[in-house]
Amino acid sequence: MLLNDLSVGQVVMSKSGRDKGRLFFVLKIVDDEYVLISDGDLRKLEKPKLKKVKHLIKYKLISENVKSKILGNEKIDNAFLRCELKRLNPMF
Repeated sequence: MLLNDLSVGQVVMSKSGRDKGRLFFVLKIVDDEYVLISDGDLRKLEKPKLKKVKHLIKYKLISENVKSKILGNEKIDNAFLRCELKRLNPMF
């Protein structure tokens, strides 16, 4: 599931919109232009943000925990996403 260097579980930062400067996980690649993102705080798993790929800054950081749970259809919650974001990059 790679598209333009994007993968499920990858950390991205929004570079436009109300959520500018916030970190998110890629939850699903919708098509060539759009992905679903969530951070477990501003954007919860119940209502992920549909975002254009061109409005994202892509990092080479992929959480294998998040990726394996999403691809394996395991249950994850918002607290798990928040903890993973903090664990992967505490300086953000």
